[in-house]
Amino acid sequence: MNTWVRTTIEDRLATVTLDRPDVHNAFNDDFIRQLTETFTRLGEQALVAVVLRAEGRSFCAGADLNWMRQMVDWTQEENEADARRLGAMLAAIRHCPYPVVARVHGAALGGGVGLVAAADMAVALSAATFALSEVKLGIIPAVIAPYVLEKIGAGPARRYFLTGERFSAAEAHRIGLLHEVAESVEDLDVIIDQWTDALRQNGPQAVAAAKVLISEVDGYDWDRAATVTARRIAERRVSAEGQEGMRAFLEKRRPAWV
Repeated sequence: MNTWVRTTIEDRLATVTLDRPDVHNAFNDDFIRQLTETFTRLGEQALVAVVLRAEGRSFCAGADLNWMRQMVDWTQEENEADARRLGAMLAAIRHCPYPVVARVHGAALGGGVGLVAAADMAVALSAATFALSEVKLGIIPAVIAPYVLEKIGAGPARRYFLTGERFSAAEAHRIGLLHEVAESVEDLDVIIDQWTDALRQNGPQAVAAAKVLISEVDGYDWDRAATVTARRIAERRVSAEGQEGMRAFLEKRRPAWV
C-alpha cells in the first residue's frame, strides 16, 4: 500500500506531510483514510501543535482524477458515504485537541482549501493561489463549506463559491482564510516557529479547552452540517449537470453549458 501521509514528531511538535507530489497531493479514498487515521492518532499523543505541510509544487489540488472517474458512476447513496468519509477527515483535523498549523505553498484548490480552513492557523507563501472551483464542474463545495464559512464568512463565500475564480494569498489573508502571508520559504518557517514558540508557553490543557470553547460559543451544529453537506454534494454529483460537468472535465472539453 502507498504511504502518502508522513508524520514526524520532534520536541512534541508533529509535522504531517502530504506526499503525493506527482498528482499535486490530490485526494483519493486511501489518501483520505490515511490523513484521517493520522490526525486521530496524533490526538492521542502529548503534543504542542501539528504542522500540516506538503511536498511538490502544490499544497493540495482537491480531488484525484481517478477518484472523480469513480464518482461519476456512483449512486447517490455511494456518493453520500464518500462525502462522509471526506467530512470525517476534515473533522479529525478541525477537532484535533492540539493546534493545527497549515503551511501552504503552490495551489490549494477545492478540498485543498478545506484543509487550510480546517486548520486553526494558516500561513502561505505570497505566490500561493486558491480556488473553490467546484461550480465549474457542475457541483458545489459542500463538504468543505462549514470549515470555509467558519473562516471567511458568507460575504466572501458569495463571491468565491459562485464564481469559482482563483484568488491570491493576499486575498485569502484579507478574507480570513490565512492569518499571515510570507514572501519566502524562510519567512514561512519563521512565522510557524513564532507561533509554535508562543504555544509552548501556554498550558496544553488550556489550549485544548480553548479550542473546544470556540466551537461551543460559535454554536455551529457540526453533526447537522455533516449530514446536510453530504446529501447536497451527492445530489449534485448524480444530477445531469453534475454528471456533464465532471465528464467534461475528465474528457478535457467544455461542459455543455459553456
